[in-house]
Amino acid sequence: MIASLGMYDLPWLRAATDALWAALRDRLRAGGMDDVPDALDRSRPLAEIWRDPGLLLAQSCGYPLVTSLRDAVRLVGTPCYDLPGCAGPDYCSFIVVARGNPAQGTAGLRGARAAINGGDSQSGMSALRGAVAPLAGGKPFFREVVVTGAHMRSLDAVRDGSADVAALDCVTWGLTAAGQQSRLDGLRVLASTPATPGLPLVTAASRSDRMVAMLRDAWRAVVADPALADMRAELHLAGIAPASLADYAPVSAMRAMAEALGYPELR
Repeated sequence: MIASLGMYDLPWLRAATDALWAALRDRLRAGGMDDVPDALDRSRPLAEIWRDPGLLLAQSCGYPLVTSLRDAVRLVGTPCYDLPGCAGPDYCSFIVVARGNPAQGTAGLRGARAAINGGDSQSGMSALRGAVAPLAGGKPFFREVVVTGAHMRSLDAVRDGSADVAALDCVTWGLTAAGQQSRLDGLRVLASTPATPGLPLVTAASRSDRMVAMLRDAWRAVVADPALADMRAELHLAGIAPASLADYAPVSAMRAMAEALGYPELR
């Protein structure tokens, strides 16, 4: 079996992420689960890991969950974070521009260059698409859309002037503000998008109800363990909420809204 917690595995948080996995691993083994991997898999693309039939636990994105992954994984739950923009299992995206950008709202971004982390990202693409779709009139809204491959690279593009705007989830922004504030120098949050459920924890579709329950219970135990308070504080973990595909309907609804407005692609 394999495990990955790569969605918020920022370089300065890797030791804390490894500690989180070690605590989960030990609880799963103590509960009688066999073949729990010693360490997280950081060797392969996340999209490949999500589809691996050996997947024990990973954190996915809500957009592929409701599109390409719905038959490949089972939901374990949705982690909760104690960061601005989060409310229980829900989160929003921050639309970010350079501090000197004159835009006063999303409408002021018409003709700008947008940076996104990927075309299947809820927080980096779909939330931004949903924000500009009512303004676009079914026509291109941005002068250019550049795919950077990662939220941090999108922020770097706005900061160095190779892009004018990027959207990223409030958890990534908050974790960066807490641990690498200098990466946000010269940037400001222009707007927040409507909330959707945050990044889901998933396991392979073949996993049993018992295994899903064990994974969820292990996460709850880690979040409640006083001995792990420092790790939780560094990762800003606050809990885990039960989740089903129905709970992720707002992600599908945001996509459907943009399509209904004649803006199916961010452009």
